[in-house]
Amino acid sequence: MATPYVTDESGKYIAATQRPDGTWRKPRRVKDGYVPQEEVPVYENKYVKFFKSKPELPPGMSPEDASSGEKQSDAAGLSRTAKRNMKRKEKRKQQSQSQPEDVKTLSAELEHIDLAAEEKTASDPNEKAKKLKNLRKKLRQVEELQQKVDSGELKNPSKEQLDKLGRGQALRDELRLLEADL
Repeated sequence: MATPYVTDESGKYIAATQRPDGTWRKPRRVKDGYVPQEEVPVYENKYVKFFKSKPELPPGMSPEDASSGEKQSDAAGLSRTAKRNMKRKEKRKQQSQSQPEDVKTLSAELEHIDLAAEEKTASDPNEKAKKLKNLRKKLRQVEELQQKVDSGELKNPSKEQLDKLGRGQALRDELRLLEADL
């Protein structure tokens, strides 16, 4: 509500107003340029003003381009590894929605993927050493998981844990192949 100003020959003043309890406020004289407290804008420092004035789009980009960019796939700006992980997640989601397959067929598919990835890697000795170390670590994890299952410490292994157990033999075979190459 705007403050009711009254101007006469004595100057400018705020007219008398009635309070909610029925009593009256006295008229108050004000100077020129007076702004009531309710109408004073909230202070913003220079950083807040900068970010409020900053455009949301990059320089030179039209709003049409921005709206068409949102329609594109989420995978557009992702790295190769991120895309591969996204595909794996989608595949797992589809498999969990469809009828569950037994562990051997899943591990066979994963072996095929792992062996195909191994063939693509360079024959650099450092990469082979890293791969060996990685395979030994995975094999150690599989063996620890198998011990937990055998001892009864882990009564109900999850689907991922069963998949890991199913990959044990494939990891051993791959390890033997790599050690034979060295």
